[in-house]
Amino acid sequence: MALSFLSIFPPPIEGVRHLQPEIEAVIDGQALGNGTLYVAESRLSWLDGSGMGFSLEYPSIGLHAISRDVSVYPQEHLYVMVNAKLGEEKAQESSMVEDEDGEEDDDDDDEPITEIRFVPNDKSALEAMFSAMCECQALHPDPDDEDSDDFEGEEYDVEAHDASSCRFPG
Repeated sequence: MALSFLSIFPPPIEGVRHLQPEIEAVIDGQALGNGTLYVAESRLSWLDGSGMGFSLEYPSIGLHAISRDVSVYPQEHLYVMVNAKLGEEKAQESSMVEDEDGEEDDDDDDEPITEIRFVPNDKSALEAMFSAMCECQALHPDPDDEDSDDFEGEEYDVEAHDASSCRFPG
């Protein structure tokens, strides 16, 4: 897998809700080594010791969770699913497939995703990392979220709504 999306950039300074050193990033099964995770209000960033890393905008993150199931992955970690294949310039046009009649058919089952696992040396940091991500994700509500239609004409409380979806796993 080519990791062309990796670049050198300065770590975020403003709005950092959580900073976690000594954390391994694993993207689609490929370990990038240890670095520092920055959970900032504007984006989620990971940088190795040389300043090389990647940064994600919250709307591109479809799911994040604490994974403690060692039968799925050998270590507890923060799991992040990105709604795109990292490293691709733009969404694959192959998701638009022509059917037998020559019409384009949008195949939602083939949406490209990237799985990222952030494995901290200090497993007790998982809850704080998860909470910070919940808080920051709540600052970037999905405009296509169907749940937002339920609040038409009423004031929508993003924190109350998103806090209910960001519960700690039991």
